[in-house]
Amino acid sequence: MSPSTPLSAVRRVWRAAFAAMLLLAGTAAQASGGTSDADMPGEVLVQLRSTQALRPLLLKYRLSLVSQFGARPIYRLKVVGRADVQAKISALLNNPEVLMAETNAINRSPEARKNNAWAIGTPTAYATQWAPKSMNLAEAHLRSLGRGVRVAVLDTGVDRTHPALAGRLLPGFDFVDFDNDPSEGGSRLNAAFGHGTHVAGLIAMVAPRAKIMPVRVLDPDGQGNAWVLAEALLYAVDPDHNPATNDGAQVINLSLGSLSRTSVVRTVSRLAACTLAPGVAEPGDDISDAGYNDDRDRCSNFGGAVVVAAAGNDASGSEREYPAAEGEYGLMAVAASNSRGQLASFSNYGHWVQVAAPGARITSSVPGGGYGTWSGTSMAAPLASGTAALVRSLRPALTSRDVVRRIVRNSVNLCGTDLRQIDAEAALLGKEPADRVCP
Repeated sequence: MSPSTPLSAVRRVWRAAFAAMLLLAGTAAQASGGTSDADMPGEVLVQLRSTQALRPLLLKYRLSLVSQFGARPIYRLKVVGRADVQAKISALLNNPEVLMAETNAINRSPEARKNNAWAIGTPTAYATQWAPKSMNLAEAHLRSLGRGVRVAVLDTGVDRTHPALAGRLLPGFDFVDFDNDPSEGGSRLNAAFGHGTHVAGLIAMVAPRAKIMPVRVLDPDGQGNAWVLAEALLYAVDPDHNPATNDGAQVINLSLGSLSRTSVVRTVSRLAACTLAPGVAEPGDDISDAGYNDDRDRCSNFGGAVVVAAAGNDASGSEREYPAAEGEYGLMAVAASNSRGQLASFSNYGHWVQVAAPGARITSSVPGGGYGTWSGTSMAAPLASGTAALVRSLRPALTSRDVVRRIVRNSVNLCGTDLRQIDAEAALLGKEPADRVCP
């Protein structure tokens, strides 16, 4: 699907469905237990062995096509009539032409269930806050400013006129309204208002010469779905749908998440990071289709993107956020630390989380040209994304997997936990810093 395509009836169905779904995983709220995520009524996501298998499948199982994932044999389908969706999925999975079949999950994050709004901040607080010193950012800036790197922010959009983002924004795209204006909408009455602008401001702080690509996937109330996220991930790495042009993001920030694991997001995350390519494909992967050939060409020409995802704010070692918990090469799951050199009280943790970054009381840009202070793993993720941009600028030959390894291995200890916090200077030097002294 090209962003220049007129808004068709399919697009209007897509937009209407958006209002029922939730995918925000950013700002910290009071920790709450996970609840089961529901599904889009009557919808099925499938991956086939080839595009030729689609038409017979639609007829045999009484399904209608909602949309296709570019040229790839991945489809969003609708059950005709009132047939049971789970029964339909079970039947599909018995078909040898079907590689994957699952519901289109309605994802709900702890933050959107019980939102904690940002507090008013100041430009001075933005410039002098604790996070940059904790990351040795001033020292890192003597070696890299992120020049030549594009960082995609998949979020609620941005305030394109904010002074902190002046001269740093690429055009981007809006997958909520399906147009070319990924600006923030809504007001402070909305649960997620300002989220994307806040995230973008933190990337600008860490990597001031990087370019930021705003991709709107969440509405002002933090609503989205797995299909939209997958579409946006592929847009981020190939905006013009031409694998021969170097216009994609080298770093992708996902300050969002879901309690539900979906195969389609996992597959597309691997495509974005170029871990689904010749030599690294897993058993059962099929990349012979024309759409996957484009992915192979893109990966061969330019390599993959580092995908950075927030770990979530359930204060849990067992509750997992996806896609952060996918554990894919080139994907970095980020927890939040506080100014005392400890894991933030709200942050998720566990062996699936690779590293932490400052996330408690972090000041950044908010819509209207102002500044706000927010807490959450959503704030930690863009600080990690900015660090990845610094590394990619200084070491452009590194693969996405090696960038993640370099950042994680050259991190500093946090007190009272096995997790470690990003040190931007050490990541650039490739040298582990001295451990901090803990009480």
